[in-house]
Order: sequence, then structure tokens, then C-alpha cells
Amino acid sequence: MSLTGFDQAAASAGRTGSRAMGGGRRRSVALAFAVLAALAMAGCAKDSSNVAGGAGFGAGSATPGSAQDFVVNVGDRVFFESDQTDLTPQAVATLDKQAAWLSRYPRYTFLIEGHADERGTREYNFSLGARRAQAVRDYLATRGISASRMRTISYGKERPVAVCNDISCWSQNRRAVTVLDGSAS
Repeated sequence: MSLTGFDQAAASAGRTGSRAMGGGRRRSVALAFAVLAALAMAGCAKDSSNVAGGAGFGAGSATPGSAQDFVVNVGDRVFFESDQTDLTPQAVATLDKQAAWLSRYPRYTFLIEGHADERGTREYNFSLGARRAQAVRDYLATRGISASRMRTISYGKERPVAVCNDISCWSQNRRAVTVLDGSAS
């Protein structure tokens, strides 16, 4: 019978231990190897902080000034009520944080994407998405962000983040997303 390295080490440890301890030493060595293996595997775990939606176990640990920092610690999207372009208090709070971050890191240009839920015609939702993106652009401009750093686009209902047929799902699609492009130079 052939033993793996782990089995050989455990068997060897069992042979060298005192008879009074019986299998206790063998179990201790096996447990130690299991703990070491678990620690080694933990070092290989993927960081889930870049998963859509943002906050994983790496939340808050993004490099300051990076695109990940913007998404994780500031927030890249704001949401709208049905058939509306008015900014909610929550949207204003997020946009204030965006404006502060964008002022701190002026090297970034960015795209503001306007989106709508699936209800309504394609043409209407493209128009609604454009008005939502413009509302975000206008607000950021009032907070001192240069218009030359901003571009807008509407995707209407063409790029939903959630596909379903109820109001809680539709609300996730009524949004404007600020996407960092890169250097403004």
C-alpha cells in the first residue's frame, strides 16, 4: 500500500510517539497539517470586493484614488423613482461623495450612463435615460466638477442589471452610473 506524504508524516509521527499517548499524537499532527493546509488555501482565496454590487470581504481596502476605491467607498450609482429624473435625497448624498472624490482626483474623466426599467417604449426609455444622466451631470457641475471631464450616454432599458417582472427588480434598473474613464490629460 502506498502512502501520500501527508499519510507518511502522520504514520511516522504516530510511530515515534510514546505508547502512553496512543493515537493522540497522531491526531495532533494530523490536525496541525489540516490547519496548515487551510491557512495555505486561505492565501489563495479570491478577493470578492470587485464583484458586482461592490462590498465583499475586501470592502474599504481599495487603493485610495483607484477606480475600485470609487466604486467600493464612494458609490458609482444613484437610483430614481419610476418615470422620474429628480434626484432623491439618497442620490444627492451619493453624488456629494462622488463630487468630493472627483475633486480630490482630478485626473479622471468619466461617463455618466443613464438607464431605465423595462416598462415603456424603447424610444421613451432612451430619452428618460438621457435625462437621468443629464440630471447627474448638472448636479456634479454645481459641485464644481468641470463639464469637460464628463460625458453622458443613455442605454434606456437595453442594459438591465436585474431581469424580472416586479417593482423591486425594476427599481434596480432605474439608475445613473458614473464610470471612470481614466486620465483627463
